[in-house]
Amino acid sequence: MEPAILVITLACGLLVSRINLPPLIGYLAAGFVLYILGIQNESLPLLNALANLGVTLLLFAIGLKLDVRSLFKAEVLAGSCLHLLFSMLLLLPLLKLLGIIGLSQLTGLDGTQLALLAFALSFSSTVFAVKVLEDKGDMQTLYGRVSIGILIMQDIFAVLFLTISKGNIPSPWALLLLLLPLAKPLIYRIFDRVGHGELLVLFGLVMALVVGAWLFESVGLKPDLGALLIGIMLAGHAKASELAKSLFYFKELFLVAFFLTIGLNGLPSGSDILLALLLVLFVPAKIMLFVWLLTRFKLRSRTAMLSAFNLGNFSEFGLIVAAVATAKGWLPPQWLIIIAVALSISFLLAAPLNNHVCNVYQRLQKKLVRLERRPLHPEDRPIPIGNPRFLILGMGRIGSGAYDELKNRFGGEILGIEHKQELVNFHRQHGRNVVKGDASDTDFWEKLDHAPNLELVLLAMPYHAGNLFAVQQLKKLNYQGKISAIVQYGEETQSLRESGVHSVYNLYEAAGAGFVEHVVTELLPPEPPRNDEGDKVSAA
Repeated sequence: MEPAILVITLACGLLVSRINLPPLIGYLAAGFVLYILGIQNESLPLLNALANLGVTLLLFAIGLKLDVRSLFKAEVLAGSCLHLLFSMLLLLPLLKLLGIIGLSQLTGLDGTQLALLAFALSFSSTVFAVKVLEDKGDMQTLYGRVSIGILIMQDIFAVLFLTISKGNIPSPWALLLLLLPLAKPLIYRIFDRVGHGELLVLFGLVMALVVGAWLFESVGLKPDLGALLIGIMLAGHAKASELAKSLFYFKELFLVAFFLTIGLNGLPSGSDILLALLLVLFVPAKIMLFVWLLTRFKLRSRTAMLSAFNLGNFSEFGLIVAAVATAKGWLPPQWLIIIAVALSISFLLAAPLNNHVCNVYQRLQKKLVRLERRPLHPEDRPIPIGNPRFLILGMGRIGSGAYDELKNRFGGEILGIEHKQELVNFHRQHGRNVVKGDASDTDFWEKLDHAPNLELVLLAMPYHAGNLFAVQQLKKLNYQGKISAIVQYGEETQSLRESGVHSVYNLYEAAGAGFVEHVVTELLPPEPPRNDEGDKVSAA
């Protein structure tokens, strides 16, 4: 039956992705199909081992991307804690009420079990939210960063629960783990030397599964906690992002096994599906609670709503919590199936809602603006661009060079836009007029002040999709001046010109021409001119 497992999983994932839903819904469905065919968890120990590895690598990857400082922002730290608390306070009476009116799955549960369920249902999906943000190109937007920060805090809550749920008193040797930071210089030196190929992948697996999971488990701590902490320790390395990308498909493939194991636990009954539908009715309250809380921290109502819709679903970490609770006997096994069905339904609703969130906001804008608090969050205020003649989007090497050349020729009527605060500070120290903003962010264009004398916009961002997006937004603002853009590949030129770009600069072609000009100037003596037939013309 092993070939059938792969074929059915692939088929279900493809069918679901064809309707623009996360493939993990298909993997859950594949688990149910396999269960119908007579396959159960107990007969697939390898699948369960891979599922555990998937969760471990997920936490390791989260750690690799984690900037600990971002978690201490009020809207992230307080926002996530308050949302968890208020969600549980809302869910507990709701679950109790459903038990009173006769839903058999809830009638026999005590207060502790109801609290466990409320805890599991309070999380939002990291997998779903990241997928939506990546598809929109909004990972670096303010609402995207707030969403990711809240998700990471929720993941930390889940990991703490998993660690406590282990139930064993850690070994006294666990105190030696406090010395791990002392090994950081050695680990970083090895990190530097593993290169960029298979050794990098192997290094990541060793750090996650051996130094992280195995070492922590051997002293009585939860292995998932070890993977997360080791990931955080490596997050400051220059190659942390590259390592996360190299392990991405391992993590994704192993998480497929996790979702399959959920479905293999059994089929939902009609009453289970009904209860799952009733639980999904809590999602709108979850969204409204996020909007209210985030506006309390002085975010614009639009930013709060984009974050809330991104977080308006149930979570795979809720499934992980439920899986541990059912394995420990704290919850009846059927609750793992109910939460899996509720998770799938929440994704079915969240996917189209995220595609139309801007339309929903426009309809509710007047009411939502009343929730805003002044002064607005420093990162969510209008961007004062003044009245420049030239605007450069992207202040990397090319943007910086363009800025300096324009300044030499035309004076100081130039403004650069850069989304990295450290680069903004660097340019300001060197006398360049640069403000923080991300031109690939819809929020940026919403907050942009008008500049009536703007003649030329230079798109110097490294990503083609970002430059195309900026052109579309400039059109919406009825910009009538000239637009120039850089490209890395020849096939990108046509789409930019069709979108309205007046001048396109191919980096590689220009670099080749510039290289030859440099070599000729520096190394080769001047040649005499040639006639139309290519023959040299003598000086005489």
